[in-house]
Amino acid sequence: MTDQKRQELEALALRVREHIVRLSTDGGCFTGASLSCADLLVYLYADCLNVHSDNLQDPTRDYLFLSKGHDVPALYGTFVELGFLDKERLARHLSTDDHIYWHPNRNVPGVEFHSGSLGHLPSVALGVALDCRMHGQDNKVIVITGDGELNEGSVWEALLVASAHQVNNLTLVVDRNQFQANVATEDLIPLEPLAPKFEAFGCAVRRIDGHNFNQLEEAFSALPFSGTKPSVIICDTVRGRGLPSIEARADRWFCNFSAEEVEELLQELHGETPVALRSETLTVR
Repeated sequence: MTDQKRQELEALALRVREHIVRLSTDGGCFTGASLSCADLLVYLYADCLNVHSDNLQDPTRDYLFLSKGHDVPALYGTFVELGFLDKERLARHLSTDDHIYWHPNRNVPGVEFHSGSLGHLPSVALGVALDCRMHGQDNKVIVITGDGELNEGSVWEALLVASAHQVNNLTLVVDRNQFQANVATEDLIPLEPLAPKFEAFGCAVRRIDGHNFNQLEEAFSALPFSGTKPSVIICDTVRGRGLPSIEARADRWFCNFSAEEVEELLQELHGETPVALRSETLTVR
C-alpha cells in the first residue's frame, strides 16, 4: 500500500470515528466496540470489496455481514463517508422517524442483513456464499464477528459446515478487542489459543493488527487462503481505539455522553487533551 493511500484511509477512519463519538449521546451507543472496528470497516468498504452505493442490488457484488451488530455506528459512519447514507439521517439516531438505531436494519442502504442477536450471521453468510458458488460467481462473502460472540455455538457449527463443503469464498473476521460486554474475554471464557481452534474446525487462518492498513491489505488481498477451506482473519484491535481516555476499558462498552462530553472527546480524537479528560470526569450513563 502506498503512503498516500494509507493516509487517505487513516483520514477516512478518523471521520468515521467522529461520527461514532457524535452518536454516543442522546441515548448513546456501543462506543468502545465500534471504535475497535472502524479501521476494518473503512478498509473493506473503501479499498477491498466490490460494494458501492450504485451496485447494492447487483447479485455479483461482494457481501459483508456485520454479525456483531452493536458496532453499527462504525458501519453508519462508513456509509455516510462513502455515499451510501445521507449524513442528516444520523441526527435521527434512536428516533422512531428512522431506522438508525443500536443495530443494523435492512432499511438502511448497504445493510445486507439485520443483526443484534450474536452468532446468527455466520450461518447467513455461509448460505449466501454457497448460493454464489452454485451460480458460478466469485463474490467475496465476509462476516465480521466479535470475540465474545465466539462463545455462541452457532459460529462453530457454521464453520463445520463450511469446512465440510469446502466453502472457500467465505471469510470470517474476528474483531479481537479482548472484551465481551463489560468483562475481559480471558476472564470470562478464555478464547486463546484462538487460531488453533479455527484450524481444528477446518479453516485457514491468519492473525494481523486490525488497525494496520498495510496488514489489512496484505491479508485480504491474499483471499482465499486455501482452495478448499473457509478463511479466518483474526484482527487484534483495541476497544475505544483513538480515544486514549477510554481505550481498553471494560466500562467503555456502551456509552451515553452529554453534549459537552462529546465535544471534549472530539478534541481528544484530534490529539488534544481537554481539562475534563485530564481529570477523568467523563461519565457513562
